[in-house]
Amino acid sequence: MINGDTNGRTGRPRTAVLHRAPGRTPAPAPAPVVDGRSTRWDDHRAIRRAELVHAARKAVHKGGPGVSMDEIAAASGTSKSIIYRYFEDKTGLQIAIGASVVGQMHDALTQAAESAETPRRALRAMVGVYLEMIASSPNVYYFVTRTGAIAGTDGTARTASAPLAAFLDSVTELVAQPFTRAADVTPADAAAWAAGAVGFVRGAGEWWLGHHDDPDTPDRDELTERVAAWLWGGPVGVMARGRGAAAVGDAAPAARDDAPDGAAAPDGAAAPSTDDL
Repeated sequence: MINGDTNGRTGRPRTAVLHRAPGRTPAPAPAPVVDGRSTRWDDHRAIRRAELVHAARKAVHKGGPGVSMDEIAAASGTSKSIIYRYFEDKTGLQIAIGASVVGQMHDALTQAAESAETPRRALRAMVGVYLEMIASSPNVYYFVTRTGAIAGTDGTARTASAPLAAFLDSVTELVAQPFTRAADVTPADAAAWAAGAVGFVRGAGEWWLGHHDDPDTPDRDELTERVAAWLWGGPVGVMARGRGAAAVGDAAPAARDDAPDGAAAPDGAAAPSTDDL
């Protein structure tokens, strides 16, 4: 009852109906209270997870790509059940280690791309960073790129290939970024090229890992120069020099400092050597 008002016929108190003033907006809901304990626990989990990734990476580096989860747990100073609290299975650990490797590659590629004066030099830097990464620890490289079936885990083919797919997708995105900025190409063209270039470099790099003890196999620096020159002499150079002219079949562009090595320059001009990379 409000102000003692009653219904004349029934004598019962009138029901008060409160109306919001027209045009007035309701007050915003209060912000949710953040539980400090939950935040601290999340931070702790993130730190502990990073520590386990680091320890597992060292275990793989020493023990090889076929190292077991028991061996990884022992090297981490914990139990396998604790490992599984942070990683659902071995595939999850592979993906996490792959992300760690890609993070390091990102820093190296970013630095190289920022210091590269031309797309061609950015290309060479990309090839060099990739080959340096696989050479620094072939065991870790194979651990994050081989399928789960080879690594000794169970699961569907899609699950088994998840570490490789995650790794290559991340590397492809990294490689595409500087070319999207430096060359007159669309993001889609840069992404398609980057996927092909990463596949080419990956194939050459894995061949090199399997044959680096052969007498005729080039060392890493030589392979870097060759692979970069091969890529630049093909679709990479065409795209960087102007995809419009290539699309309509125009003649090759005039000689310039980023012409492919060994290619015959127009008008009989000498093509630059690999020193111009």
